[in-house]
Amino acid sequence: MNSNKNDSISPEIRVSIHKLSKNCVDEALFEEILTTLLLMADEHKDQGDYKLINNALKELRTSFQTFKPYRDIKKVALFGSARVVESDHNYELAKTLAKGLVENGFMIISGAGGGIMKAANCGAGADNSFGLNIKLPHEQQANSYIRDSTHLMEFKYFFTRKLVFIKESHATVLLPGGFGTIDEGFENLTLFQTGKCMPRPIVLLDHEEDDYWDRWLDLLGSLLLKNGFATTKDRLLIKRARNAEEALNHIKSFYSVFHSLRYIREKTILRLNTPLSPEFLEKLNGEFQDILLKGKIEPTGPLKEEFKNKEYPTLPRISLHFDKKSFGRLNLLIARISQG
Repeated sequence: MNSNKNDSISPEIRVSIHKLSKNCVDEALFEEILTTLLLMADEHKDQGDYKLINNALKELRTSFQTFKPYRDIKKVALFGSARVVESDHNYELAKTLAKGLVENGFMIISGAGGGIMKAANCGAGADNSFGLNIKLPHEQQANSYIRDSTHLMEFKYFFTRKLVFIKESHATVLLPGGFGTIDEGFENLTLFQTGKCMPRPIVLLDHEEDDYWDRWLDLLGSLLLKNGFATTKDRLLIKRARNAEEALNHIKSFYSVFHSLRYIREKTILRLNTPLSPEFLEKLNGEFQDILLKGKIEPTGPLKEEFKNKEYPTLPRISLHFDKKSFGRLNLLIARISQG
């Protein structure tokens, strides 16, 4: 933070901020948050901006409270059109996938509306799913399977809702949909491609008789790849699935050995459910040398930053000096680890 701007806050208020921040998990960070709020109040008097900040903070606080008891359970975000009727084969597909994911230890996050969102909450059940409803001018109602659940959240802003979708989920499944579904798909791909979210399965799923995602991928190829706006490596961010079983198996496989990732200084740490053999590590080094800035992929213990936050200290790990641009190849590395 710019120290010159901090000078506009009186010493008395600084003392009050310090007292309010006492006993927080990170006192310095909480002091910075309070300081930022007070500086904003001092710099201009736009009530509209204040309302935006207030609503966004309240929405984030509610979502943190709702998801906190379930942070150790991996969750899958399902997107798709609200206009899909129950007789549509993609409705049944979403319902079947959600049911299968829950049976394999996952929870579901939907947009809480009708169509594909309703199918997801139906298949998973209210106890094993969440609904992130958006308040729209035409008053989108939460579907009957999540409407009365404590797992339902109401959002005024798309940006906070989209943040929560990404922050609280570990995989994304896109079924056929309109502007909202495509928007979420590009959001997920953009964040993954730029390293602004953790690696995750991103699955394009529709009924085996449909060609919705094939045509979408053809469009990406003819516009983005052909003009050099994306590369064939970016295509590795996406899994095309033809049925619920294929989508489920891909997500299960992704997390069968890989657990989570953390960037710490110049290193990328991959936490694993089981250790890798020296022979397999040697194979990985041969196959993925192109994404290393230097050194090798090698086993490591928890770093001090992980110990500080008690981040899975008992799990085995590997570390690498990842180039932080080849995220399609990083996705392939994780898939390769799961293949053994």
